[in-house]
Amino acid sequence: MTLSAPPPALPRPAGENPSVTRILHQARAHFFVHGYSAFTMDDLATELGMSKKTLYVHFSGKDEIIGAVIEELGREIRANADALLADRHLNFTEKLRAFADAMVRRLTQVHPRMMRDLQRFAPDLYLRITEMREKNIPYVFGRFIAEGQQAGMVRANADTAFAVQFFLQAMNGLIQPPVLEQLGLAPGEVVPRAIELFFGGLLTPAGRKAHEKLSVR
Repeated sequence: MTLSAPPPALPRPAGENPSVTRILHQARAHFFVHGYSAFTMDDLATELGMSKKTLYVHFSGKDEIIGAVIEELGREIRANADALLADRHLNFTEKLRAFADAMVRRLTQVHPRMMRDLQRFAPDLYLRITEMREKNIPYVFGRFIAEGQQAGMVRANADTAFAVQFFLQAMNGLIQPPVLEQLGLAPGEVVPRAIELFFGGLLTPAGRKAHEKLSVR
């Protein structure tokens, strides 16, 4: 398996029709590039080649669409982690690297100003991103730590609950718009660095050696 390959397409939630899937796919690309304030239903309808009236059949407005995009992204991240952790053809360090690479591919599309734009003009949606992190990080990284311990790649004496909260609080702080601007980094650059530092302290010598081999590109 090639670690740089994109994750497999995920099944649509039950009951979701192809039109909704297409709208959300285009809305995600539009939102990541243009941010909240420049996101308009007129522009999205034009990009989709459909009337705005048809767009409103499925969604009441851009807040509902962006909220659905956020929810879809959260489901996608969890499903990607589930698929990797269930893959018996990959060892622990390969799974961790593949997960980090998939996160980079998702977040490199995010414009650095998008988070500040969302925080300023749509605080409720910004809060939903925070809530998504608080749901996903314990679920995903708790499972990675547990698997790493079973494989002898993560220190057996690591306190999983403490480690997960440590990473969650670190990410909540790093993804703040002023911090991103101060560091001169985009979200897609922050996440892999944070994962590298986080697991660097948890890995056993054998785990660190295996991880460093995959880090050489």
